[in-house]
Amino acid sequence: MVDAGIAIPIVCGAMYPCSNPELVAAASQAGGLGVLQPISLTFVHGYDFRAGIRKIRSLTDRPIGMNALIEQSSKLYRRRMEEWIDVSLEEGVRFFVTSLGKPDWVVRRVEPVGGRVYHDVTERKWAQKGLDCGVHGLIAVNNRAGGHAGPLEVRALLDDVGDLGLPVVCAGGVGNEEEFVAALRMGYAGVQMGTRFIATDECSASDEYKQTIVDANEDDIVHSERLTGVPVAVINTPSVQRLGLRAGPLARWMLRGQRTKHWMRTIYAVKSFWQLRRALHATSAGGDYWQAGKSVSGIGTVEPVASIIRRFCEAARSAGLPANDE
Repeated sequence: MVDAGIAIPIVCGAMYPCSNPELVAAASQAGGLGVLQPISLTFVHGYDFRAGIRKIRSLTDRPIGMNALIEQSSKLYRRRMEEWIDVSLEEGVRFFVTSLGKPDWVVRRVEPVGGRVYHDVTERKWAQKGLDCGVHGLIAVNNRAGGHAGPLEVRALLDDVGDLGLPVVCAGGVGNEEEFVAALRMGYAGVQMGTRFIATDECSASDEYKQTIVDANEDDIVHSERLTGVPVAVINTPSVQRLGLRAGPLARWMLRGQRTKHWMRTIYAVKSFWQLRRALHATSAGGDYWQAGKSVSGIGTVEPVASIIRRFCEAARSAGLPANDE
């Protein structure tokens, strides 16, 4: 991932609500790439956006990235995202991960100053649209990912999008060194990890959330429609069991309608923002809507970010794969 300006092909994926400045900075300082999530930075962790970037910059002078959720919604949200991108560029951010929309306008905005855009994809048709929009790489979200997982398994997704001439980053199912090495051997340019970085000293999630990740196995991961209207990978906690996994009849009807689906998604988004924000520090006594992917099966400890990246790098180097250790 030379175009990201990083030493080690590991991305700390942007997470709502878990991407606190200390976590983002630690991933970049260790030689990977920390990606900030604007809504987490401002809504959850309480920073003015520019001040939040400067907080991260006070902790590391290495490259960082920004996540831009660009799904077509309100004009107000679009303007806010444009402002966030402009501020990021002014503060020296040059790597952007786009999700849930058409990224052509982001490419046009950042490319003139040397910015690079990698686009989240779950299958070939979205990868082709990203290519047509001029993106510089793909984040391939497979069926083992946390958050909104894709339908294809790790190798099948690379086979599906790997011939388009763009670097492809594996997102999902990487929790330990062996899985990292396996992804690079398949031909991925790097990996993006979220769940693994929640269970770290630098993440501000509750100790119980982190320990639940350590104790969980992949059978404990379920997909719930009740948070956003589309399946989200979460740990099967008591709160999730009480809430249920399927959207109700009215919600499902609205989500199928061309005119009503945006209203229903907005309702879900507002509700889930508050639920997930509370869940960051919640315990199993209530509110534990904890996102995680199936990589939990490879996570055995809560440890510093630098230790994880160093160990992964050493494993790749021992396997004769390209991963630099500074």
